[in-house]
Amino acid sequence: MTAIQETKELFRRADAVCFDVDSTVIKEEGIDELAKFCGVGDAVREMTRKAMGGSMTFKKALTERLSIIRCSREQVNKLITDHPPQLTPGIKELVDRLHERNIKVFLISGGFRCIVEHVASQLNIPLHHVYANRLKFYFNGEYAGFDETQPTAESGGKGKVISMLKEQHGFKTVVMVGDGATDLEACPPASAFIGFGGNVIRAQVKERSSWYVTSFDELLKELEKI
Repeated sequence: MTAIQETKELFRRADAVCFDVDSTVIKEEGIDELAKFCGVGDAVREMTRKAMGGSMTFKKALTERLSIIRCSREQVNKLITDHPPQLTPGIKELVDRLHERNIKVFLISGGFRCIVEHVASQLNIPLHHVYANRLKFYFNGEYAGFDETQPTAESGGKGKVISMLKEQHGFKTVVMVGDGATDLEACPPASAFIGFGGNVIRAQVKERSSWYVTSFDELLKELEKI
């Protein structure tokens, strides 16, 4: 069996499928949208590109980007209301189909829980299936940092979450789907990785993925083969 056939087979019989969020489940990078909304878009976008390309640790990139943005609670809430995250075409149908087949779906994101929860509710994914970073605010709503204890705040954090899910739920086959370096490095412990280039193609990820798709329809078609 070739690597691509094996990945497809693992996807079809997965116990759980974990999706990255920014540039995978949604069209944009949440942190870049937040930066743009707070008037510091260009500086932060360049740093996101470096982080996704794997040229600095994830936590360092997150800390530096947030120290530039310094968003208030009010700004975050206004961003979600005025510019809600845009779902990638086909994701809703794919998640519905996975749920119909009793395959558990999780969102594992280096982005922010407040934004990712909004996405999860649109996709009928339970909030306890969301793993993401938590922004912290002072009582007056000003930015106070982020919760550095969350596994998703670290390089390798997505893999830690998948190991924990396998342990807690007894999953044998867990598939990770995403566009970036942090998604690719979650396999192993993920049983398989599917690279997604429907919003942005990252050369390093494309080269190293045994199965690389540019549309969620390709995954839907694969499920129909069961």
